Amino acid sequence: MSETPRPPFHADHVGSLLRPPELIAARERRQQGEIDAAALKSLEDRCIRDAVKMQEAAGMHAVTDGEMRRAFWHVDFLTGFDGIVATQSQYAMKFHGEGGEEAETRSMMVVNAKVRRSRPIMVEPFKFLKSATRRTAKLCIPAPTYLHMRGGRKVVDPAVYPDIEEFWSDIARAYREEIRELAAAGCSYLQLDDVSFACLCDAGIQAQVRRDGDDPARLPMKYVQVINSLIAERPASLAVTMHTCRGNFQSMWMAEGGYDAVAEAVLGACDADGFFLEYDTERAGGFEPLRYLRKGKKVVLGLVSTKKPELESKDLLKRRIEAAAKFVPLEDLRLSPQCGFASSHHGNRITPEVQRRKLELVVETASEVWGSAQ
Repeated sequence: MSETPRPPFHADHVGSLLRPPELIAARERRQQGEIDAAALKSLEDRCIRDAVKMQEAAGMHAVTDGEMRRAFWHVDFLTGFDGIVATQSQYAMKFHGEGGEEAETRSMMVVNAKVRRSRPIMVEPFKFLKSATRRTAKLCIPAPTYLHMRGGRKVVDPAVYPDIEEFWSDIARAYREEIRELAAAGCSYLQLDDVSFACLCDAGIQAQVRRDGDDPARLPMKYVQVINSLIAERPASLAVTMHTCRGNFQSMWMAEGGYDAVAEAVLGACDADGFFLEYDTERAGGFEPLRYLRKGKKVVLGLVSTKKPELESKDLLKRRIEAAAKFVPLEDLRLSPQCGFASSHHGNRITPEVQRRKLELVVETASEVWGSAQ
């Protein structure tokens, strides 16, 4: 058997999957005290095994747990560190739907004590995933930078961290400790989810960042430095990718704008092995910013929507890949959906059948373009 190529794969995906209704109901029952933690975990285990089988059958070589144990893509992990808590605030982020509908979230995380990793966060969940598949077990965790972008200095208590650089140093140390233990457990593919980079391309969000006291033109490079510090000690056996998108909540989005404002910093200076970039709508702009990609890095084109049920045309996907190849060699490009299918337990407005067909479409198209889904 040939050796598995280093991720990201030609056909890949962002990670989260639709939660089965029975799992959503069980989590609510757990919150009400109607079932115990063991009963919920048993159901999560079963749902993860089912999700693994679905991904394998679709032809995916990167297999995730679908984030079945999480309510939200970022909160569950970040609040696993000491010093970070979830709260509600007056700082609203608006989400927009294709038909003009709007929603907002006021959830926010704040730092109210020194950030420490006093216990493993995702090590045991990863071990379970790895035991459930012979494919490459991929773990997705949030980057800490979005926590900061939602409010800037105001989310980090100045009484705890008079010097913001001490906060960044502490959180980087905590991430390195978690990553070290994940690698020791056999993790060979880690993805950092970071919405902040794509959001910093939006003029409205740039204005909010200025009101928060930061310079949106300087934050991309600062955040890249933070990302690099998180993964600085990773072993050579661990491939790391980064995903960025413009928001994903019940098929709605929160930002727009091409990657021009962040591409030089992200693609030119970030030490990740590959970058998952959302490119399914005109909100993402053109492929020109891809010219900043460093040699040896990969770009995973998020051309398949997880928000809409319509299945994309293979011919259109191939034309889009061909257009991107004018700026990045074809061998350095990959294909994926533009985001996860369920960044929160609510999930996007599609069916499990559509989800499966979208993953199969990615695999089939990649196999025809590159000769292999790996």
